[in-house]
Amino acid sequence: MKIHAAILVTCIGWLLAASALADAPALSGDIIADLERLQQQLQQGEHEGVRERALAQASRFEAGNAADRWASALYRQLVAGAEAGAGRHEAAADQLRHARGTREAPLGQRDRWLREEAGLRLAARQTEEAVSLWLEWFERHEGSVDDRWRLARTLAELERWDDAANWVERALADDPEAEDRRQALAATVFQRTGRGEEALARLEASLNAQADPDAWRRAAALAQGLGDVRRAAAIWEAGWHVGALAGEEDLRQRIGLHLAAGTPARAAEHLEAALADEVLPDSLANRRLLARAWEEARDRERALAAWREVAERSEAGSDWQRLGLLAHAWGQGEMARDALQQAHALGSDVDERWLSTR
Repeated sequence: MKIHAAILVTCIGWLLAASALADAPALSGDIIADLERLQQQLQQGEHEGVRERALAQASRFEAGNAADRWASALYRQLVAGAEAGAGRHEAAADQLRHARGTREAPLGQRDRWLREEAGLRLAARQTEEAVSLWLEWFERHEGSVDDRWRLARTLAELERWDDAANWVERALADDPEAEDRRQALAATVFQRTGRGEEALARLEASLNAQADPDAWRRAAALAQGLGDVRRAAAIWEAGWHVGALAGEEDLRQRIGLHLAAGTPARAAEHLEAALADEVLPDSLANRRLLARAWEEARDRERALAAWREVAERSEAGSDWQRLGLLAHAWGQGEMARDALQQAHALGSDVDERWLSTR
């Protein structure tokens, strides 16, 4: 998180003008001119020079009267800007914390420093402290939707899932059609707090052709984890059709989900096409999977043909026996007898009634 001094530090000229309306002590013309000159130097990138001068002035005035202490706080704001501009976020945050302790500073300005310090603490990887500061700031401010999303994300990073869920809900109240990355955050938080259906709904809302393939995979996995395998298969199918899911592994998962979802005919069709197009290897394992898929789909003609091909390739008695028993169950007596005799010849234990000649 990069914070620039020009963004961090409120314009001193504006602040001085506004402070007169906020019961801040009046400053002398010399101090005002010095603050404004340092502000200009800071905007020109003179970080080290501004830091040295502003820090000296802050120390000089902090033990004086009310006006001096107010001036000291403003100089510390400039020191913070210089530190932030040089990438020293923790040092910048420390300066703002010091400035916030100045009683003469108007409450509104102290709150602005509070919010800026929170951002700096986060940039300095002092995440717990950043969250504490933001929560303090939110006690007096409604904040924007972006503020609420930022706090929710930070709480999620800390794995404070219940707190994160609270802030996600507050963010979604004003941003129900949040962008995809925020919907994904909401899904993660809701899933972690045991609200799987809400998590899945948020994930599905973020899925489109531009969504990351892992988002599609995660949504399908969540649906499967919730016991809704048909929904998982439908999500995977949609991801495949928009091109988000592709390749051999995704195709295998597509086929597997259809088998698990009770739509084996779709699984068989996809597998058969993949074998014909040489997308998947024409292996015995894939042929056996195709036979099982047609069998589960109860497509008798295709299932028997597929099992015959498997048996002829494998020359395994168990495959011939399976073909024979399936043919018998489906009223194909002659095919059953031939297959079971083959199974017996290959060492399988077959009922002797199938071994007599026709």
